[in-house]
Amino acid sequence: MMVTAAPDTGTAHGILRLGNAYCEAQALLTAVELGLFTALHGAPATDRDLGERLGLPGRGLRDLLALLAALGLLLEEDGRYRNTPAADEHLVAGRPGFVGGSLLGAKANLYPLWNGLTETLRSGKPRSTSDGFEAMLRDPEELRRYIRMMEGALAPLVPGLVSAIDWTARRSVLDVGGCAGDLAGRLVTEFPWLTGRVFDLPQMAGPFDERMAELGLAGKVRFHAGDFFRDPLPRADVLILGHVLHNWSPERREILIRKAFQAVRPGGVLMVHDRMLADARPAVDNLVASLIMALVTEEGEEYTVGELSGLAESAGFASVTHRPLEDNETLVLCEKAPAPGRR
Repeated sequence: MMVTAAPDTGTAHGILRLGNAYCEAQALLTAVELGLFTALHGAPATDRDLGERLGLPGRGLRDLLALLAALGLLLEEDGRYRNTPAADEHLVAGRPGFVGGSLLGAKANLYPLWNGLTETLRSGKPRSTSDGFEAMLRDPEELRRYIRMMEGALAPLVPGLVSAIDWTARRSVLDVGGCAGDLAGRLVTEFPWLTGRVFDLPQMAGPFDERMAELGLAGKVRFHAGDFFRDPLPRADVLILGHVLHNWSPERREILIRKAFQAVRPGGVLMVHDRMLADARPAVDNLVASLIMALVTEEGEEYTVGELSGLAESAGFASVTHRPLEDNETLVLCEKAPAPGRR
């Protein structure tokens, strides 16, 4: 697994730089919120031109553009700014690799919570509550923001998940906690013989229907409403648990793995991906992700491949392997033995 290096903290300057890293982060988040990278897509501009495009007559735009260039997100030539290739691929709304939804969700939901880390460490309680999550599910705009955040986190991983296994012998896939169905939709598009299903809370049904209509997949991917702790999971050849297990305690992770084993057909596979922690020298990004779980969930945390492997083997899976994905994530493949007499 790739280990993300920590900033240089060997000097006073480096320590101060780390302490003020939120400034650079906020510059990026604000640029995404303003649609700055989208406005520059195919249309380089001076600070004055861009200010007119975005309706920003106030101060600071020139310095913001210079900072984004210094951070490697913009290129400047003769006073005109344009996106770098990476910014053009990942920060322009509507492009396949767009991760801005995740960044906008972080700006609105996660960024303010970090100020409460001290209190969480003292009390053991998260900064957000289950009541807050329920309220989000009832608010259409907040629900859309949440879904965009989930899509942004998923986007870099999709190519690796699509190519992770041989799909030719598989006939069905179930994405548990699959939100609006982006991954299931991509899989059904790539492998048309698959029957695609998404299992999620009832409030996701409307956004799911909208997304499948946008993708031209209405009726080709089905939505199953339910609570995975209370309701049985539909059976499938491939079951996916992505960004799910880190929301829960080890005891609840065990319950979900056992339910997944019952739902995976003989000869099938369970695919699990999260920002799992390495046993030695965990990646900085993944340790940050685990702290986010402390801030936003009652009992969640990132976990190790070893813990998951033990749960999968105890549940009955015949073999467990793992490999790295993009964005410091790990994919664990848990294969179920074929039915007796079948190979």
